[in-house]
Amino acid sequence: MLDHMSSGMRGVESVEDKVRVVIAEDSVLLREGLTRLLTDRGHEVVAGVSDAEALIKTITELDDRGQLPDVVVADVRMPPTHTDEGVRAAVQLRKAHPGLGVLVLSQYVEERYATELIAGSSRGVGYLLKDRVADVREFVDAVVRVAEGGTALDPEVVAQLLGRSRKQDVLAGLTPREREVLGLMAEGRTNSAIAKQLVVSDGAVEKHVSNIFMKLGLSPSEGDHRRVLAVLTYLNS
Repeated sequence: MLDHMSSGMRGVESVEDKVRVVIAEDSVLLREGLTRLLTDRGHEVVAGVSDAEALIKTITELDDRGQLPDVVVADVRMPPTHTDEGVRAAVQLRKAHPGLGVLVLSQYVEERYATELIAGSSRGVGYLLKDRVADVREFVDAVVRVAEGGTALDPEVVAQLLGRSRKQDVLAGLTPREREVLGLMAEGRTNSAIAKQLVVSDGAVEKHVSNIFMKLGLSPSEGDHRRVLAVLTYLNS
């Protein structure tokens, strides 16, 4: 994977705003690989840790020094039991530091963990499958988006959460196309990217997004934050 990621770095320009990142991953190879991906794009990895306890300690110490990072990238499963230590730490950190972005990585879609992480979050949250890391631009864009308060949910995660029966009441007022647009919004796609994916005009997507906001009861006073609130409305219900 590292060879794949390294080769994907060549010829890629640094276009994102610089963000400060802490990485929590027990695999030294993957942790170093993620660090290289981010630093090669001009971002700052302020710390790399191998377990959940060290992650919480590191964030606490950084916060005490007034140096809280923009985002944490953490594996769902970490030592000592390799079950849910990573996501538990992520949930704890979100409660203690609401402004901290959290992006978790998982080998598979684990709906319970995704739901727990997202529940109660208002901004800056992501859940990606590890395979997605191989796409350098997509991964780095996701880190930056979460650091800036947006969402970055793996398409497979969105598909599973969107398909849950208890979501139907929330989405009952949306048309099939609006639900499709909302799913792509949850992945973190811009209106232009959604238009390209659906092969429609930007204006058509803007109309769908406006209708989604209206049907979900999100007022214009929420500004751009409405995109995140729209996603969380169905993920948290």
